[in-house]
Amino acid sequence: MPATIPVYLEVGTKRIFASALDWPGWTRAGKDEKVALETLAAYAPRYMKVPKAARIDFPDGEPAFKIVERVKGNATTDFGAPGIQASTDTKPLAAKEAERICALVTASWKVFDAVVAKAPAELRKGPRGGGRDRDKIADHVIDAESAYVSKLGLKLKTPRRDDASAVREWRKAIIDAIRASAGGPHSVEKRWPPRYVARRMAWHLLDHAWEIEDRSR
Repeated sequence: MPATIPVYLEVGTKRIFASALDWPGWTRAGKDEKVALETLAAYAPRYMKVPKAARIDFPDGEPAFKIVERVKGNATTDFGAPGIQASTDTKPLAAKEAERICALVTASWKVFDAVVAKAPAELRKGPRGGGRDRDKIADHVIDAESAYVSKLGLKLKTPRRDDASAVREWRKAIIDAIRASAGGPHSVEKRWPPRYVARRMAWHLLDHAWEIEDRSR
């Protein structure tokens, strides 16, 4: 029997996000719960590259989800991005879990970088001619990470995407902050719990990685 995967649902008025609590970045949306969970399951083979890169075992077979929580979404949810934490995100983070989360976030960067490296500069446009090209998406991703960095309590200068050394230091600082949070409280005002930072960051990386892949075909 496949392992049961805990999922929480973020319920907006226009869409619902389903997120696998133990797998940062494995988050998909749908117009209702059924579609959100079906989409989450459909993306399991694509998400599998992340735990593979992190050398973490991933459940085999058709995913079996267990909804453990429903949270009310907000304007961000309806706009098209997850925006609400799970209640368990504020629980103390054990060192072992912190290392696992760090490995999965690092792997998400690797997957994103690999997709960008092999994608054409110009991506296929949408039916109305919309959509960023590869470099604009990559720039957007690193710019968005500056918001996640501040939610960890860090004050860092956003690196240029073509400055490999600065990007490595940037990512190391993020991983170090998540790792250092193990065992501490996660209810600091205006900050996000490290579990949620990791989930949101990995979702954004993979969502755009999959967009680039789909629009490269």
